[in-house]
Amino acid sequence: MRWWIILWICFITAAIASAEEVSVLPPREPITESTVLPSLISALRIEGPLYFCEEEVPLHNQEVRERLEKELLLTLWDRAQVILWIKRAGRFMPVIEKTLREQGLPDDLKYITVIESSLLATARSSKGATGYWQFIKGTGRRYGLTINRDKDERRNIFSSTKAASLYLKDLHEMFGSWSLASAAYNYGEGRLRKAMEVQKVNDYYQLYLPRETQRYLFKIVAAKMVLSDPGRYGFHVQEDDLYPPVEFDKVTVTCSTQTPLQLVAKAASTYYKQIRDLNPELRSQHLPKGEHTLAIPKGSADEFQARYTQLITEWEEESRIRLYTVKKGDNLSLIADRFDVSLDSLLRWNNVNSRGNIYPGKELIVYQ
Repeated sequence: MRWWIILWICFITAAIASAEEVSVLPPREPITESTVLPSLISALRIEGPLYFCEEEVPLHNQEVRERLEKELLLTLWDRAQVILWIKRAGRFMPVIEKTLREQGLPDDLKYITVIESSLLATARSSKGATGYWQFIKGTGRRYGLTINRDKDERRNIFSSTKAASLYLKDLHEMFGSWSLASAAYNYGEGRLRKAMEVQKVNDYYQLYLPRETQRYLFKIVAAKMVLSDPGRYGFHVQEDDLYPPVEFDKVTVTCSTQTPLQLVAKAASTYYKQIRDLNPELRSQHLPKGEHTLAIPKGSADEFQARYTQLITEWEEESRIRLYTVKKGDNLSLIADRFDVSLDSLLRWNNVNSRGNIYPGKELIVYQ
């Protein structure tokens, strides 16, 4: 048989086998609305007017339009992050919107926290800005937030939003516009004022500022555009997709000494992690001496105080708290060895570090 006849037979056989294999594949699913995304080009066809806090964004200025298009593109490119924004907004935006409304502030300011922290309590910048609104320590304390070794209210959505509202209100009074107030929130009021004086400009869109601050307002506006109309950009979200607001009861506990947070969890008939999640401002496994208002799971407040009192009484009896008065020549390691406890425990019980300043006459808590 000629070689080309053999080759032809092999070709026909392979074709038939391939056709049979293809015929058993499942039919391709039809393309539905949820699988089709609007093109990025169509998303950039921004029709005005566009406002931020009732101040018009000057889209007629080509440079402004280009800067906004860039931030909108970068936002839409990270679709997973936008989905998380949308879902978290269901949990936190009601709190933020209510606080802004009570303070008489524009609703659009809520998008600042989306850009600052992605609505995460644990967000922290390289410069130490922390929490939902990314306060640095000095500014946070200036606006009433408790920030110390035991508690950081920058991580509390209620406290930090109230502080941010007061700060933004002051910035608006200083600069006379919400675009400049937002820039000052990012850059600092002193540095922004100096830049305005040097450049003789009082319009955010005409100021030459550090790159982060030049992009800042455009990021906020892009977040507003997407989150206020997610369907236009291909995010077809249903009510059930959103994370629901956290429900909780509030209780007040009084600690006569440093108290394990686990006792609070037990009194609330829950576990330690849930107490920490409900109170992200807490930074320690213990509550310091004093009075504390805490969130506990919804429905667990009725019998809480009775359970807590009983648990505290039992814990104090079991732990046999004693006070040791520091003597001349003592150090923390020697004291720990003397009472057969670990140095780490002694440091934690007394809220000091390994170089803690102890002196004759100082009283230390020691649990046996």
